[in-house]
Amino acid sequence: MDTEHAFARGLQGYIAEVARSLGIGLESCTIDPEPPASAYLALDWRLERFPGLDLALLWDESQGWYAALESRTGEDMITLAYFGDALLPAPAEVRGFLDDVRAGEHRLGQPGPPRLRAASRARLVEGLAAYREHAETV
Repeated sequence: MDTEHAFARGLQGYIAEVARSLGIGLESCTIDPEPPASAYLALDWRLERFPGLDLALLWDESQGWYAALESRTGEDMITLAYFGDALLPAPAEVRGFLDDVRAGEHRLGQPGPPRLRAASRARLVEGLAAYREHAETV
């Protein structure tokens, strides 16, 4: 299996597992495996302190996971919080992060994303290998 195909399958499986832990389906997700890889998970959740704005969960290969609000104008997202220094945390940890954001317990308004070391595609493929079996056949 070539590296790019293995990466795309692993990433899809990983995002599917995170989505499942959040109670949403893969149809609520957008995944782009092309460098820099990213994912967007549309959530049907709102925060009391930001009425009228939908919460979203995003991932990219340089910043990891972060929670953001959809702006009313549909333009830039408003980033609330970054997961931290783990690029591929377990899906349950991502769920815990989002639960903390929803409960107002996560530090909000960090000035910038964490400084994650750029991982090679080969290392990301290794990290995502366990999730390849969870990828849906496209």
